[in-house]
Amino acid sequence: MRCMFVCLFTEEGPVKVSYIFPNGDRYEGECCRSECGVMVRSGNGKYTSANGVTYIGEWHKDKMNGRGTLQHPSGALYEGEFKDNMYHGTGTYTFPDKTVYKGHFHENRLEGDGAFINPQGLVWTGDFHGKAALGLKMQHNI
Repeated sequence: MRCMFVCLFTEEGPVKVSYIFPNGDRYEGECCRSECGVMVRSGNGKYTSANGVTYIGEWHKDKMNGRGTLQHPSGALYEGEFKDNMYHGTGTYTFPDKTVYKGHFHENRLEGDGAFINPQGLVWTGDFHGKAALGLKMQHNI
């Protein structure tokens, strides 16, 4: 029998938990019980991995889904939309060197209209497709 991800809430709504995983990862936030009785992250919560990656945001079906912020120990930061644990939708990714990409993402890839801002503040706009960006235009402030 397959486990369904239908959350069964208490009368008060989702349950708030604080859990430390065997590998040292931590989760504090909302959970619900699936049809097969397993507790899954659902709602808002904070996840911190043992190696220092932190996610604060929305969860659905035990995955990062909805809006959230993912901070890496390197200083890289993503703020935006997630789907099935991936950057998906609109968001802002700040690289460790403070270079910024603002725009659309599709399954962790830069995809569609966006703006790339280098550490000196120069802004390049265009249509991004993974590592390629055809027809970039530099914005000039006059």
